[in-house]
Amino acid sequence: MNLIEHYDGLYNDAIQKIRTDDYQTDDLIDACDDDRRGITLVIRPQLQVRNNIQNFLADLKAIEPGQYYYPNSDIHITLMSVISCYNGFDLSQISIPEYVEVIRKSLIHGKPVSIEFKGITASPSCIMVQGFMSNDILNDIRDQLRINFRNSGLQQTIDQRYSIKTAHATVIRFRKQFRRKENFLKALENYRNFDFGQFSVNNIELVYNDWYQRKDNLKKIYKFSLE
Repeated sequence: MNLIEHYDGLYNDAIQKIRTDDYQTDDLIDACDDDRRGITLVIRPQLQVRNNIQNFLADLKAIEPGQYYYPNSDIHITLMSVISCYNGFDLSQISIPEYVEVIRKSLIHGKPVSIEFKGITASPSCIMVQGFMSNDILNDIRDQLRINFRNSGLQQTIDQRYSIKTAHATVIRFRKQFRRKENFLKALENYRNFDFGQFSVNNIELVYNDWYQRKDNLKKIYKFSLE
């Protein structure tokens, strides 16, 4: 996949839809009874990179305070959604050691992996920071996860929504109608190629999470080392 072309395509399509009010708002972000839960393998960018993202979010929040902005604690890259969030899922329904073993078997320890966060892209429902991987190891791990989970017989929903191949981080979700849309879009353009920083991927977390990876609803299950 040519990531630059992929991110550019997403951005251009999304901006056109936002301009024509064809964007999507999420009515469940503030729902107290949202009990969608799942388990996910996530990568956490280092603190300085997340702080750089917060500066970007502060600029956008000053223009459109009604949207949903990810706090530092929740910013992540999804390596793989093992069980996508659905109503009523609970950890008591699965054998955690079996999941940990399948994941451990799927890990590839090779060349060091780093991710560069540079520029932003968008969808009709959110804004994302663009991630560029230094090599193919993370996607090789994803392929091994696909194979090993399908052969395991364990509950999983890998690739049911879409096949993940990138290293982006969702940082803004639309939850209200835009009030200052043109100003918001102009501010986005200022960060289109902004360098948020680079970081090494030393470990991957398996977490029990809600749809938004909010810290208050998250439980860390296991941390895997790539070193």
